[in-house]
Amino acid sequence: MATSPSLKGLQAFEAAARTGSFAAAAEELSVSAAAISQLIRTVEQQMGRKLFHRVNRKVVLTEAGVEMLPRLTMAFQEIGSVSRELGGDAFRPRLVVSVPPSMAMGWLSQRLAGFVASHGAADISLRGDDDPVPFDRDLIDVRLSYGPHYREHPTEDIVRDAVYPVCAPRLAAAIKADDGALGGLPLIHTDWGPTGASFPSWRNWFEAAGIQPGRAAQRGLSANSSRAALDLAISGLGVALAQGVYCAEALEDGRLVRPAVRAIALRQPYCLTVPERSSGRDVVAAFRDWLIDECRRVVGSPVLR
Repeated sequence: MATSPSLKGLQAFEAAARTGSFAAAAEELSVSAAAISQLIRTVEQQMGRKLFHRVNRKVVLTEAGVEMLPRLTMAFQEIGSVSRELGGDAFRPRLVVSVPPSMAMGWLSQRLAGFVASHGAADISLRGDDDPVPFDRDLIDVRLSYGPHYREHPTEDIVRDAVYPVCAPRLAAAIKADDGALGGLPLIHTDWGPTGASFPSWRNWFEAAGIQPGRAAQRGLSANSSRAALDLAISGLGVALAQGVYCAEALEDGRLVRPAVRAIALRQPYCLTVPERSSGRDVVAAFRDWLIDECRRVVGSPVLR
């Protein structure tokens, strides 16, 4: 008669698969890496299935391992929840949220208090990640991304943003509503690097406005994130092309103004992805609805029309 894998063996597999390392799993479970290896080997023998490929000191999940991981992770999360309840601790739902780095630094972190105030306390892990993200390995419940990167999971287009010239009020006074005068002011460029998405540049904006700025479209300050470019504009160092989702609040409170009305729509929408293993959880559904409302409210702000 076949022997069922032990709880310790399954726990060792889940930790190693989730962290991608026997050493990290050993540290998490307070045992040696050799013990983790032995436990997993025993599980593999008992199941008659290989769970890891071992390649150059690294471990990579087999198809059987990939199939097992999300189910075991959910099971251990449920065990942990029951243990906390039986131990008398108040239950706090856990939520892993992944967004682009610029959104994690400032935009979403400043708004999370609003979600907690309206929906109750939760253990939220906020991650600023570039695409692609490993949903199952990192137990991501909600991913907001620019463009539809994850059609293998349930994904929805939620809002299409645009970019606008913005600057400090004192710089705007020098422009006098003349789009062409922007070329005579210091410009702030955003460089997302060779792997980043293709966002409109100042050259694109001037072409759309029918203006020939010459070399002025290439000069000025440069930042490698939308948030950093916006901070430079607020400090009065130049005119930035900012996304509505980031600049609406600063426009509403007067820290920034729009020196020219022309805007350029982004080529792709922002998309929200919730894997099926998370979609049935109340806290995930509540956060999804709240985040969609926040994104649409900001992008639809009257100051951007």
